[in-house]
Amino acid sequence: MTKANSPTHALFQEANIPLEAVILTIGGMALLIAGIVLFPVSRGSLPYYENGLYGLLLIVFALQIITLGKTPFGDLRRSKLLLAAGIALACVGMATCFLPIAHPLPRLLLIVCFGPGSLLLLLQMCLASDKLRAWLQYGGIFRRLAFGCFLVYGLAVLVAALIWKQQLLPLPVTAAVLLLFGASTLFLAHTLQKIYLAYPEAEKQPEGEVQLSAEQDLLLLMGIFMLLLGGLLIPVNLGLLPFSGSAQLGLLMVIFAVQMLASGSTPIGAFRRSRLMILLGLVFAALGIVSCLIPDLLVATLTVLVGVLNILGGISGLVKTGIPLLKKPAGPAKQAPPILTKLFTVQVTLNLLAMAFGTSMLIPNLVPGMLIGLILAANGGVLLYLLRILVVLDKMRRAAAGSE
Repeated sequence: MTKANSPTHALFQEANIPLEAVILTIGGMALLIAGIVLFPVSRGSLPYYENGLYGLLLIVFALQIITLGKTPFGDLRRSKLLLAAGIALACVGMATCFLPIAHPLPRLLLIVCFGPGSLLLLLQMCLASDKLRAWLQYGGIFRRLAFGCFLVYGLAVLVAALIWKQQLLPLPVTAAVLLLFGASTLFLAHTLQKIYLAYPEAEKQPEGEVQLSAEQDLLLLMGIFMLLLGGLLIPVNLGLLPFSGSAQLGLLMVIFAVQMLASGSTPIGAFRRSRLMILLGLVFAALGIVSCLIPDLLVATLTVLVGVLNILGGISGLVKTGIPLLKKPAGPAKQAPPILTKLFTVQVTLNLLAMAFGTSMLIPNLVPGMLIGLILAANGGVLLYLLRILVVLDKMRRAAAGSE
């Protein structure tokens, strides 16, 4: 076996997965794992956290809206109003995961997204001239696309009915439906990936007034996650609200996974998006989904993992941020532009907060719970401020490029 063809070398080859396929893969994994989990749950041999699944699915829909402009009812231009709707849906999903409280809103939202939404998407696919009819004429992989869409849309309507009336089918049959739905979603994600690799022009870039990159969209989601989590931990520590630490850790792992799959960004820095990175992202996603669905099963493991990743990420970030300070300028020293000074300050602050959060996870009772909430909220606020700086820098670069 030559070095070029060795399994180790293959793991480091670049992997290109479109963002749409990444999000569908996460959703498909959540459904597939939920289907597997429900079989032992039906026999009473495993606990199950329903809010964890509902929250995850709402966040998958929110990700599609925020990053791609794809809603449960069709594609729209990325406007500020649509972005606000996606953020609101993400907040509902996160709160559903965090708080083990029975509330009809998550169920109603999922019923609308899976039921009327999927029926409308199916109708659009059948009537649009550039969809079903064109796909059948093209043949080959496009027929697989049509088959995958029919499966996903049809099963989504059935799942909407199961959420509406939870005793409609016996639990093992419901588990089988989720298994089939998850497998169909993964099939559709794989088919879309093949199409976008073979026909790059088929991948439509989101249009509209909101011009955030995928990395910036995910940074926005992480900032909201930290801000909301930190804010909720304050009443939780006062004994006013129940809280699911298992789902909180699981959701954080899922967001890490999306960042790794979409851009190669990890808690300890950015890496080339290789097959190894994709594999690690899928492992993170699986661990996160299981932690969301099964209370307390992986809390100890994920607490250590997240704590270590935050500490290493903070140290790595401080080292990288400090490198420019160690280099002596070749000519006369020039004062950095104010926005770059702000960027440096924000990066240092984020790294210190990450280290503080990681340390608090590894050493129980070192930091009072109330203070942990404040640290997380501050982390979220600084992340959102970092996003604002990055958007301003992008505008400056575009303006400079336009003037040349």
